[in-house]
Amino acid sequence: MTNERREPATTADERTMLEGWLDYHRQTLAWKCEGLTDEQLRTAAVEPSTLSLMGLVRHMAEVERSWYRRVLTDEEAGPVYYSDEDRDGEFRLTEADTWAEAYATWQAEIEVARRNAARFALDDTSEGKHRRTGERFNLRWIHTHMIEEYARHNGHADLIRERIDGATGD
Repeated sequence: MTNERREPATTADERTMLEGWLDYHRQTLAWKCEGLTDEQLRTAAVEPSTLSLMGLVRHMAEVERSWYRRVLTDEEAGPVYYSDEDRDGEFRLTEADTWAEAYATWQAEIEVARRNAARFALDDTSEGKHRRTGERFNLRWIHTHMIEEYARHNGHADLIRERIDGATGD
């Protein structure tokens, strides 16, 4: 695996720091998937779990979509991979599911997230509300939550990648 990630400057302002760490963790997940076949990317961590690298990428596309479209800007953006009937649909993969599609969807959601976030100051409150709690969030909270979300799932990605081909690294 090649490592093209860059940590944010140690003296960056708060917004640059938060967005830098978010991008770092986005890049980490991409790096963990690098060089694998679709079949390997669909490989579940351990039975009976359906957790796979491709599933994690699809999940993060949904998470980006939820926080930066639905909550931050109150956009009516339905789910891509899951449904009310199958809340974990992003993790249920078939041979028809491809890395090219999952990666393109994820990157498109990241680009929308960046554009939407650019319209807000860190202290600005979201236009939308969380669908379960009805709460509003400021952009600082959303960025911090996304860093946590990626960091947690990158830990999963580390273990899955090591199981697939023995590759390790932070």
